[in-house]
Amino acid sequence: MEELWELRRYLEASDVAGALALLDEMEAMAKDDKIDRIASYMQVLLVHLIKQAVEQRTTKSWQASIRNALYHICRTNKRRKAGGWYLTEAELGEIIEEVYDAALNWAAQEACEGLYTAEQLVTMHDRAQVIAAAFQHIQQAQIEEQRQGSRPGE
Repeated sequence: MEELWELRRYLEASDVAGALALLDEMEAMAKDDKIDRIASYMQVLLVHLIKQAVEQRTTKSWQASIRNALYHICRTNKRRKAGGWYLTEAELGEIIEEVYDAALNWAAQEACEGLYTAEQLVTMHDRAQVIAAAFQHIQQAQIEEQRQGSRPGE
């Protein structure tokens, strides 16, 4: 809220350069917030994909968590008025890589009743395969979101 008052002061003082700089800063803050939220849901997605890979099974609750994470990733990343996405595929891929280790540590607490450390889990699954699966799930969810959003009357 403070930024809006500051923007008003710049505009009232006809300081266009200051106003534009503040707008750039506000845009970066908004994007950072979206990145943080997407990263959080990506971490949840990865935890369940790691658990599936390690345990060679799935559960209804894991599937529900995966669907929920994908829904929120797409919802947060979707540009509502302009269409398209805030983050590119490359940026999404970078975030998946960034949160993987945190997801692995979390999965170590849950997979196989917490019997294995993160270091042990590393040897029990293929990291590249899990990352590729996460990215594929996100891409598929975005395609589905676009398909639903482009229906007449919506």
